[in-house]
Amino acid sequence: MRRANVVEKDMAGIGTLKDLTNVFESLASTQVAKVKNKAQLSQEFFNLLWQRYTAIRVDPKKRITARDNCTNGRKVLVLISAEAGLSGDLDMRMIETMQAAYDPATTDIIVLGSHGASQLTQRGIPYIRFFQVPESDNYVNVTPVIQAVLPYERIVVYYEEYLSLGQQEVRSIDLISHVQDMSDDAPEGTMTDMDTIFEPSLDEIAEQMEEIMISLALSQTILQSGLAQAASRFNAMTVAEDRASELLGEYKLEYHRAKRSESDRRLREVLVSIKKKRREAATGAKS
Repeated sequence: MRRANVVEKDMAGIGTLKDLTNVFESLASTQVAKVKNKAQLSQEFFNLLWQRYTAIRVDPKKRITARDNCTNGRKVLVLISAEAGLSGDLDMRMIETMQAAYDPATTDIIVLGSHGASQLTQRGIPYIRFFQVPESDNYVNVTPVIQAVLPYERIVVYYEEYLSLGQQEVRSIDLISHVQDMSDDAPEGTMTDMDTIFEPSLDEIAEQMEEIMISLALSQTILQSGLAQAASRFNAMTVAEDRASELLGEYKLEYHRAKRSESDRRLREVLVSIKKKRREAATGAKS
């Protein structure tokens, strides 16, 4: 059995760990609330822009996917991961899901987040570009990422979706089709260059709006991924705090047992000493 002072030191360490997990849990809870609100605002803005865009489109099915800057004929997988490792197993699950669709002969990988880049390196999976995840507290600037992916024929984004505080799932979307599919709800009576004068041209206006919407769609996946990671971090810290509480309880029991054992040992030593003195006194009296 360990000595009580050794157990007491371990108890202090576990107590500190429990306090830290409680702090991280609170921070993750605050981050969930902030990012969730930002994601909702982003979706509202996207819907407003989509209404304006569908009102000027000439041919909903020929726009967006008819990209002149699609030049290399390859497919790109965009992985949105965490910047740190405190996101549970979400990034590992995402990479495992991505591997099923990855063919190095026809596909490149672009990764956002240092944790995802680290996981890919550990698995020996190469990636061609790395970007840090934009801070969700500020404007989510995805322009560098958009410029990197637009030359590809197909853009598939893997990200982590927030379903609830206790549930997050790995998702993937075809970025261009994701925007194009919304054209099914385009209103009738759209404006065309036959009945309206556009400055600059209708195609130039539509192209600019399309690039903004693609950027917004990617920004939304980044926000969703950040929201899921914050929720996963909250859950991981909750589990860690519960485990620390269990360990603290176990250590307290061990500490009390050790204290009793030491008290019993000292008592036995006192009793042995008394008996020894009595025997010595009895021996002296006889002589």
